[in-house]
Amino acid sequence: MDMIGIFDSGVGGLSVFREIRKLLPEEKYIYFSDNAYCPYGEKSREQITERARKITDFMLSKGADIIVVACNTATAAAIKTLREEYSQPNSHVRELTDGKMDRVSFIGMEPAVKPAAAITKTGTIGVLATAGTLKADKYRDTKGRHAEDVTVVEHIGKGFVELVESGNTTGPKAESTVMESIEPLLDAGADTIVLGCTHYPFLKETIEKVASQLTPERHIFIIDPAPAVAKHLIDIMTAENIIKREGFSLSLHASGDDSVLVKMSENL
Repeated sequence: MDMIGIFDSGVGGLSVFREIRKLLPEEKYIYFSDNAYCPYGEKSREQITERARKITDFMLSKGADIIVVACNTATAAAIKTLREEYSQPNSHVRELTDGKMDRVSFIGMEPAVKPAAAITKTGTIGVLATAGTLKADKYRDTKGRHAEDVTVVEHIGKGFVELVESGNTTGPKAESTVMESIEPLLDAGADTIVLGCTHYPFLKETIEKVASQLTPERHIFIIDPAPAVAKHLIDIMTAENIIKREGFSLSLHASGDDSVLVKMSENL
């Protein structure tokens, strides 16, 4: 069965799945939440890469023919290795469980610094991300290429992933947690905030609420990169002629408890 594979350290990648499904409503999907190992932000590159390999092998065994690494930290740490081991023509290609030899394409997350730099009016953009994303070469390269003429202020979304993984995305606790991380960005003059982790869009409503309280005189633009990732996926699938339109289905899997995953997927 040909399927679109999507994985993340937890439920955050559902924010990417949500945008993909809008554009590809008649495809079959398999989603893997690696919540037993979540969060990825403080884990080593080697640890994340090994988890990405295991998840990729699992998805290939279930019939995935393209995989979205719906996690900024995993993209930064592992996607280059995944492409070398599973995608390149001269690379080692793993044998699937049915004996079939195949290659698979990988779609990763791109830090949305470029569009943020294009729309800021104050000349200052804020980036919310995990520690793993902020120190990664991919993010630094993107910032170097697209943010030369603007000021970039960064902050780790401390506690954001844990909020989303527990299903607590609104209310006083979520608001106080969000305020701690976005206040420094707004104090620095940011009028545009890049969500550099796929968990963070589930806190978008709370981020907007807190931002309006902190800077009522300044509209804050929130940029979620997921729609751009969905469009890129369509381009790749079209080029590879693997869009099926055979009817929607979603297979959910988790390395830990799947109750929040199931609940959130039902509310998309």
